[in-house]
Amino acid sequence: MSWVLRGPAQRFEPREWFAGPEVVELALTGEIGAVRYVEPRTLMCTAPRVAVRSGPETAAESVSELLFGEGFEIVEVKAGFALGRSLHDRYIGWAPFDALALPGAEPTHRITARRAPMFAAASIKAAVTMELPFAALVTGDVEGNFLALAGGGFVHRHHVVSAPANRSAAAALFADAPYLWGGRSPDGVDCSGLVQQALAAEGIALRRDTDLQVAMGEPVIFAAREAGDLVFWPGHVGLLLEGDLFCHANAHWMRVVTEPLADVIARLPDAEPAVRRFS
Repeated sequence: MSWVLRGPAQRFEPREWFAGPEVVELALTGEIGAVRYVEPRTLMCTAPRVAVRSGPETAAESVSELLFGEGFEIVEVKAGFALGRSLHDRYIGWAPFDALALPGAEPTHRITARRAPMFAAASIKAAVTMELPFAALVTGDVEGNFLALAGGGFVHRHHVVSAPANRSAAAALFADAPYLWGGRSPDGVDCSGLVQQALAAEGIALRRDTDLQVAMGEPVIFAAREAGDLVFWPGHVGLLLEGDLFCHANAHWMRVVTEPLADVIARLPDAEPAVRRFS
């Protein structure tokens, strides 16, 4: 997906707006001229997790990920892929159309375990039909020890309660998760996906990519950094913890690790870190 925007369209971030040249969303009528305007149609992800890609083919680069129950508003379908925008962070890409469906009732619960089995019946001995990742959205009613899902299946109530108390606790659920470009789950995550999910535990919505995230929050001088701050380098970000430890998904170790911030700085001697505070 490579768009060249000119004139007033430059004001609209192409990773977050359908701003042309072939597809312009109806909300931009009067802002950008177009032969055809489209109204996004909201669908919902029905797979545990699915890659959002840069183009309508399986070989295209993965740029983000949809999790079960998350909304995805689409504007066109091509070669079995839907061009759409994730509702949680407005990020645009192509997702497999067969992993999407019309949304039902609003989600009532969020998966709070690192991974939650979905059972065929209300029993821990029942067959597992799929595993839902942390932060997946589900709809259902609690029946005894289980949440009976609106679309069928059961999730244990302990996997939708006792949410992480804060961003540090949420990040801990990703410990040793493999590094995966575009990933947002403990099955595979990248640096910006990790901090996005960590801060979401406190109700803070981050944009998807590091260059978009670093424009958010409150700038803090490096010497005044505190636990809970995000530390950025060009193309990289992580969460600062107590003791000046740094939790991040990175391609150096190819996994999520917590290590002294000083060690990371030593590996990046030519880049100046930027600190942002979110509260």
